[in-house]
Amino acid sequence: MLDQREKQALMERACEIRKDIVTMIGVGKAGHLGGSCSLADIVTVLYFHKMRHDPKNPDMRDRDRFILSKGHAAIVQYAALMECGYFDKEASIHTLKKLGSHLQGHPDMRKLVGIEANTGSLGQGVSLAAGLAAGLRLDQIDSKVYVAVGDGELAEGQLWEAFMAASNFGLDNLRVIIDRNGLQATGRTADRFKIGNLEDKMRSFGFEVLVIDGHDMDQIAGALDRADEVKGKPVCIIADTVKGKGIPFAEGVAAFHNGTLTQEQYQEALRVLEEA
Repeated sequence: MLDQREKQALMERACEIRKDIVTMIGVGKAGHLGGSCSLADIVTVLYFHKMRHDPKNPDMRDRDRFILSKGHAAIVQYAALMECGYFDKEASIHTLKKLGSHLQGHPDMRKLVGIEANTGSLGQGVSLAAGLAAGLRLDQIDSKVYVAVGDGELAEGQLWEAFMAASNFGLDNLRVIIDRNGLQATGRTADRFKIGNLEDKMRSFGFEVLVIDGHDMDQIAGALDRADEVKGKPVCIIADTVKGKGIPFAEGVAAFHNGTLTQEQYQEALRVLEEA
């Protein structure tokens, strides 16, 4: 359980990350607002509470790794990295998707320090994460690998092959975090591709499964801590979230999966987050 001071600090940090997301997207430019905001609280707890990492030594051997399989939500990771101090916020925050910028539409490890893998072709992130986890174990490095997956992304078959492999090799240093916000680009995920009972499926694939409210700092931190107690198998944290969380006009609206903000919406989003 987080103490009240730490919980409050994380909530404030998540709000700042959402403000960074809105600022990076700006006015009249398409950006993945919805899925970035649904992950903001989880990413905040990872970078500012749980993961072992050092912006001054980003390649340290025993760092924990974070892979964003749903790479279209790169903006939330960019926000976390700039808030941690991996790169200069003021010099970069208005450069998203501009020619020559290191903040492109999907994360690119060749362009930006702190990115562990190029992602965005959906379905590949767990394979990358499982490979990293296996390699760390072979090298006897006590580090964890966290990978964030979208619920719409679960229609990709490669994920399920990767889940089986992770279980087969007993990768207990791997944590799969599923951002279950219920929406994808064109509407409700359940209407586009029926997954069925996700909890039962992940257990049948050999995972320890934890289901949480993905916007509750105590539950997020608690699940990540409980995952450390699991031995001999990987852990799946299913986080129930709200697409566009924190921005009332975008919450639960599929149009903001990759939408544009008007000047009025941009100002309203920042105003609400300033007052949060």
